[in-house]
Amino acid sequence: MSEMETNPLFDLGGRSVIVTGGGTGIGKVYSTALAGAGANVVIADIAAKEGEAVAAAINADEDGGKAISVATDIADEPATLAMAATAIDAFGSIDVLINNASLMSVLERRPWHEIEVEEWDRVMAVNLRGMFLCCRAVYGQMKKQGRGKIINISSSRFWSGAPNRLHYSTSKAGVIGLTRSLSSEVGDDNIAVNAITPGFTESETQLASSTTQYLQGQSDRYRARAFKRAEQPDDLVGAVMFLASDASNFITGQTLNVDGGENMH
Repeated sequence: MSEMETNPLFDLGGRSVIVTGGGTGIGKVYSTALAGAGANVVIADIAAKEGEAVAAAINADEDGGKAISVATDIADEPATLAMAATAIDAFGSIDVLINNASLMSVLERRPWHEIEVEEWDRVMAVNLRGMFLCCRAVYGQMKKQGRGKIINISSSRFWSGAPNRLHYSTSKAGVIGLTRSLSSEVGDDNIAVNAITPGFTESETQLASSTTQYLQGQSDRYRARAFKRAEQPDDLVGAVMFLASDASNFITGQTLNVDGGENMH
């Protein structure tokens, strides 16, 4: 029996994809999986060394797409413009932007009234202004192409109202508003803008920043899920790839919740 061919609606071969925060944590998993599906990946991460290592690993695999690493602070406008320019120079287009980078794992879990104003401002600068700047940086090229996909990573905290990181939760709620309003503004340019809300995901960065006690508490929550296990980074890959592909061409302004059935809407 001959090997089955992939439905062309799901084909990502040759697509140029920017993954912010693509060198660490869940972003690293996105970058690797997309390249494995044939996409050419721009790893835009402030952690330059880690991004370069992921790009090198991708390029060592001759069966997938290619990757480049661009050191990028998404809260800095010139850096985001350079990110977009580098992507165009390397691959000739920007087909997909995955807005994954955010401040989260380094944030101490504490009551809202103990959050310092400076920390609040920094979270908003990265998680919201940074996403806005990245969208604006790629917009001109996507409009010129007459197509594009923007995938914004929010959080299931939007649905659950989880405590102790109010600034993070608020920024991720803002991502939903940005997604909905931006989709209305760029629809005429054939650019789709959607969001994903992951649940608590056991990424390498999340595990490194969580105490054993906290992880045990998360384990207790799984009993209330439809799928009673921990969420892994690989659980998010399918949703990202679907929204990046032509299979989702008539979907925009939507939020896809991926948390094993913990929050249903």
